[in-house]
Amino acid sequence: MDLFGTDGVRGVAGAKLNVFCALKLGIAAGIYYRKHSKTNKILVGKDTRRSGYMLENALVSGLTSVGYEVIQIGPMPTPAIAYLTEDMRCDGGIMVSASHNLYADNGIKFFGKSGYKLDEKDEKNIEKIYADEDLLESSQKRGKEIGSSKRIDDVVGRYIVHIKNSFPKDLSLHGVRIVIDCANGAAYKVAPTIFNELGAEVFVINDTPNGFNINESCGATQPLSLQEEVRKVRADIGFALDGDADRLVVVDEKGNVVNGDKLIGVLALAVKENQTLKHNTIVATIMSNYALEEFLGEHNIKLIRSNVGDKYVLESMLEHHLNFGAEQSGHIIFSDFAKTGDGLVSALQTMAYILRFNKPASEILDCFELYPQILKNLPIDSKPNLEGLEGYGTFLKGIASKKIRHLIRYSGTENKLRILLEGKDLKLLENTMQECEAYFKGKIYS
Repeated sequence: MDLFGTDGVRGVAGAKLNVFCALKLGIAAGIYYRKHSKTNKILVGKDTRRSGYMLENALVSGLTSVGYEVIQIGPMPTPAIAYLTEDMRCDGGIMVSASHNLYADNGIKFFGKSGYKLDEKDEKNIEKIYADEDLLESSQKRGKEIGSSKRIDDVVGRYIVHIKNSFPKDLSLHGVRIVIDCANGAAYKVAPTIFNELGAEVFVINDTPNGFNINESCGATQPLSLQEEVRKVRADIGFALDGDADRLVVVDEKGNVVNGDKLIGVLALAVKENQTLKHNTIVATIMSNYALEEFLGEHNIKLIRSNVGDKYVLESMLEHHLNFGAEQSGHIIFSDFAKTGDGLVSALQTMAYILRFNKPASEILDCFELYPQILKNLPIDSKPNLEGLEGYGTFLKGIASKKIRHLIRYSGTENKLRILLEGKDLKLLENTMQECEAYFKGKIYS
């Protein structure tokens, strides 16, 4: 069984991702990290899901059973785990979170000592260890070799200082009205603190997690309540995070959601104007609108496309020695400041660019016109090989003959088939999407 998807191990808590799975993963990860151990410390954090208690404790049991000293820091953003793993000189870091999914799901993400997510090769190594029952058994420690765990609550200050240092010291948020939607997730304390300390007038919504309301009708995936609050309090801008705060969605002063590709374009331009954009090149995914590529080209910025997933964006950035990459869904990586997508870093960089102009966010962030694009997520029961479907190749050629750019793929974290169509004729796109639904109906969904 393949445990790892595009972002760690993810599934329904108590079902695929139950306490036995988490215990074995803790043991397997401990064995894996032990091969390159220098400090014998592992950092463990989580978001605000109720199931986090169960999975965290199981992971800690597994890690201590093979001799590790575990540092538990409670609810913290995923990018904080990435930063603190390196900052606290740990052998690795583990985050218990299903990111933007609802509370019933959970996930486990693994980081190396440098703060980067483990790559597919490393994940396969953990998966191989996980399946080796004899190795799991023989690696159990006894007596004084058994590890221990301790909970530390004050490391949040390190992360807050780190994030604030990403904001230019010659700028201030004094007098800026900002609404922050914390998605009832891991950043419910951190995010308001950072913006308050930088001088903003902060209005916070969805900051009362109860274990079950994470991402529920709020946050980066459902920003309607943020849009309403921005209009209500007449804010200058609104920021929506997801459950683990590695994703950002921006709402302008009119209450309109800023398109993810437009935000990527603006931020790429900002990095270039700061003369810090390496090789005048950025990474975005195959999902990004072609208009983004044209906009960047007009400013002599090259675009490299990666597979979907912030992990793949980062891999491409590292391969090409770049310092900026992003997904249109809101994962934005400023590698000068963060090891992974960080919604708070992205929000501060957005504000820094806006403050350099005496113009509203709606004007600054609406930087080019997009080609019409339709994205549909079809719920599915299974994930058969698409290439093996009858007439699939002919079907794709028919789409391409209409001069429509298409991307059809399974979600790596949910039971969904994602269909993206892009072209110049919206009506043609709508008709083609209906053809797609008709083609896949009966084959992979009912």
